[in-house]
Amino acid sequence: MNEIGEQLRQCMRHWPAGVTVVTSQYLTERHGMTVNSFTSVSLAPPVVSVTLANDTRTIKMLLASGILGITILNEDQVDISERFAGHIPDEGNRFIDLELFTLTTGAPFLAGGSAFLDCRMRAVFPLDNSTLFLLDVVAAQSSSLYRPLVYFNRGYQKMP
Repeated sequence: MNEIGEQLRQCMRHWPAGVTVVTSQYLTERHGMTVNSFTSVSLAPPVVSVTLANDTRTIKMLLASGILGITILNEDQVDISERFAGHIPDEGNRFIDLELFTLTTGAPFLAGGSAFLDCRMRAVFPLDNSTLFLLDVVAAQSSSLYRPLVYFNRGYQKMP
């Protein structure tokens, strides 16, 4: 990473972000990873963006299947965030012992999240080490029972 990239990383530590786990499935294989580079782009049409590192199984699965599930984690799901952030190796089964469900596309979602967005790939923008995806939201569901998990300055936070 160059000097400006490192400075950007330092600056972004001052920007609180929600925590999501993105998941995809192709045939019988599924994978997921923790992501905070997620944002709403448009409400009409409903479009969100996600950026994924190019060397992950999740990006390969998204490119093969064209579908992505986004689970916005609740404040009590730090352990799930850590699990999908790589504490279980990329080739391991990160879904073991978790309750899953689907909405429209067949992408798996993690039960207990604050919100769920079921997406189909709209556009792909390759970058040097990652890829930006624009995704059409084809189904969405939220729960008022939970508050979102927040990541700020290299640590998880609870909203007041």
